[in-house]
Amino acid sequence: MEVEDYFTEIMEDIYKSPDYKKEYSPSELLREFGKRMKDDGSIIRQAYLHNVPIFNPGIVDGAFGTQLMIFSRTHDFKLNVLKDEIALSDIGFDNKTTGALMVGGGISKHHVIWWNQFKGGLDYAVYITTATQFDGSLSGARLTEAVSWGKVKEKAKQVTIDGDATIILPVMLSALDISK
Repeated sequence: MEVEDYFTEIMEDIYKSPDYKKEYSPSELLREFGKRMKDDGSIIRQAYLHNVPIFNPGIVDGAFGTQLMIFSRTHDFKLNVLKDEIALSDIGFDNKTTGALMVGGGISKHHVIWWNQFKGGLDYAVYITTATQFDGSLSGARLTEAVSWGKVKEKAKQVTIDGDATIILPVMLSALDISK
């Protein structure tokens, strides 16, 4: 099955559901996808099964976003990215301890560390990146730099892992015991 057909099949199922809402945040939509996916090896599926939200502030950038746009042209469907912005800020403000797994840099990394700076920073942080430090980009900035901005606590348990996330993340996740 083509990716586009699979996407459309899931979106049509969401649309026809009695619980359908006309407006979803990216995390709500990804939860609906996880609910309908059958592949237990999928991160989206596992996040759904364990009630873990996935925040993707750049969800419209790429093939997934293109499919959402195409679907919205023929269906009463809206994506509200500000709902997730509010949810992220609430997590930062409402929880004494926060942590983040950041896969790649840029917009997703920035969103999670941004809101945590207002509470003194993340307590736990794992950052997987292939970006280099020398160009001054946010993606290349190590977590030690986030400490200097108050986005990660000075005494946080944190690590920056240089490497390909498509190799590193599955190895990391396979080490977890999710049977509990």
